[in-house]
Amino acid sequence: MAGTPETDTLSALLDELRILLQGAQVLTSFLIILPFNASFRDLLASERWVYAATFLCSLISLVLLSAPALHHYLRRPMRHPEQFKATATRLVRGGAVLMSLTLVLATRLVAAQVLPGAFAWIAPGAIALLLLGVWWALPLLHERREYGGPKS
Repeated sequence: MAGTPETDTLSALLDELRILLQGAQVLTSFLIILPFNASFRDLLASERWVYAATFLCSLISLVLLSAPALHHYLRRPMRHPEQFKATATRLVRGGAVLMSLTLVLATRLVAAQVLPGAFAWIAPGAIALLLLGVWWALPLLHERREYGGPKS
């Protein structure tokens, strides 16, 4: 038995979140244990600030990406699926923005430890461009070509 278009869309959204959440959870887990590593004390003050920004972006991203699943659970039975979908979409977009920042900042932390100097700036810049292209520009470009504009 097939569901309604609204329930099919909601199911697809929640399925997509499962993939995003795993990445956010793993990255946040690694970031949580990093300060307890003995070599963390050797980081420069500027690198500690980058770590703090990375950790906060990761935590907030995890909260935003997990919120739709909790909202879905707490709002059963779903009386206003379109309102839920709009809210969930905003939460996912916010979480994805923060996850993008987390990945760029985490790349900066790692690159600064591996090959300080120019590489410590080139690597996160390259990741930022890759994310902008693949996660943001490409889907919007396809959306405009297929439907004449982004969906809300």
